[in-house]
Amino acid sequence: MANVAGDRRDRPLTVVLIKPKARLGTILGLQRFQCLEPLELGYLAAVIAPPHRVHVLDLRRHRFADAALNHALHRLEPNVVGISGYTHEASEVKRLAAWVRRARPAARVVVGGHHATVAPRDFDAPSIDAIVRGEGCAPFREIVARLSSGEDLGGIPNVLLSGAGFDDNAAAGWPEYPDPASLPRPRRDLWDSRWYTSAWLAEHPRDWATIFPPVASVRTSFGCTMKCSFCIVPHLSGGRHSTRPVQDVVEEIAGLSASHVYFCDDENFIDETFALELAEALAERGVAKRYFAWTRSTTVNRSPDLLRRWREIGLDAAFLGFEFPTDEELRAAHKGGSVAANERAHATLRALGVAVHAAFMVRPEYGAEEFDRLRKYVREMPPAQCSFTVCTPSPGTCDYRAMLPRVWVDRPYDLHDCMHPLTPTALPLREYARRFATQAAEGVAKTPLREARRPIPPGDIARAAWAARRYESAFATLYRDYPRELWSSTP
Repeated sequence: MANVAGDRRDRPLTVVLIKPKARLGTILGLQRFQCLEPLELGYLAAVIAPPHRVHVLDLRRHRFADAALNHALHRLEPNVVGISGYTHEASEVKRLAAWVRRARPAARVVVGGHHATVAPRDFDAPSIDAIVRGEGCAPFREIVARLSSGEDLGGIPNVLLSGAGFDDNAAAGWPEYPDPASLPRPRRDLWDSRWYTSAWLAEHPRDWATIFPPVASVRTSFGCTMKCSFCIVPHLSGGRHSTRPVQDVVEEIAGLSASHVYFCDDENFIDETFALELAEALAERGVAKRYFAWTRSTTVNRSPDLLRRWREIGLDAAFLGFEFPTDEELRAAHKGGSVAANERAHATLRALGVAVHAAFMVRPEYGAEEFDRLRKYVREMPPAQCSFTVCTPSPGTCDYRAMLPRVWVDRPYDLHDCMHPLTPTALPLREYARRFATQAAEGVAKTPLREARRPIPPGDIARAAWAARRYESAFATLYRDYPRELWSSTP
């Protein structure tokens, strides 16, 4: 029975927050170029106040992840364990939850993150006590408070209970996103910031500057007003773009030990007034950092002066979703742009001295002709760091529901990393993987760093070469993640 307010006897709890280690070679290959802070866990940790104790266990940092988990559970003896994961990590989240249940039967297990938000039914399992959907700070704070005082967890907004208490009606709706001003600054004291690095793009790098600097992740806003049919963000944000208070962002960035900042917004500059105010406030405060931001070609083409101002205060590179090399494909995805607009934005950014990360997608239906067309387009474009994913709609979107009847694997979530085709490929899968790998390798080689021809630390050169080799290999062998009978199959 829940305690009444006058009978509360709060006890200090030990909380362990876990970031899973990826299983798929494609994700592990990508992490050789970029491994960012577990920012979501830093946000959760920020709402856990003394006398409670909180620890972050990032299993990506451990070669033997299970041994690290086992050691942490026995050493820390947690009362509450939180696990966050993406869709491709859903099975791993459940496996870790079961491990925790065996090792610490009395501990309460809470899961959250992207997959818990879009497909909460997947986590209705005996080893999981509660499922947090959407922004987790307020729900998790309440979970810890109730467990501390011996109360049950029923009725917490955006929290589902597993088992008999699972609410299908609540699971069918979308959680409401809170005002970003209500969010705390993430706790970064719970990990070593030197662990987290990213291959850093720049049109004009300094001589002997490392290309793998320590990088801090910062979120300045949430949501997007666009309606790309494959993307879940408009559903999660209600089609809105919400920003944090400018001065709060400035204070967070000014206090970072890292000199390089990777913005993890869905789109940094879509609210031009906010973006300009933030740039001016950073300049006035005298914050000297290097920045990587996400933007859209339409934003760049509409507001080049905004990007110029950001370049003046330290913007080194921008992510642009090129997606496809034809207008027909862009229209089909409701991208709201064109090939010409992408090329114009690319030219504008380069003229400003901002390097471009150009992101493309391939489709399972690509045959030799489509791969060759994409390869030719990428080879002829100006220098950019190019990355490639498979066009894979997110669970919760109309595109995903339309795709489901054609899915050709029994457990599609396990392969939902946007680098594995989930529907039959036009080419035999092994041939598809080979062409995909070749395209990925050539995309890495398009980096502006090659054209700059500035001296680079020899250790970085060796690290980049090894990362590129492992990255290509992961793509070339992705067919091994499927049942053997699919390796050489065609429709």
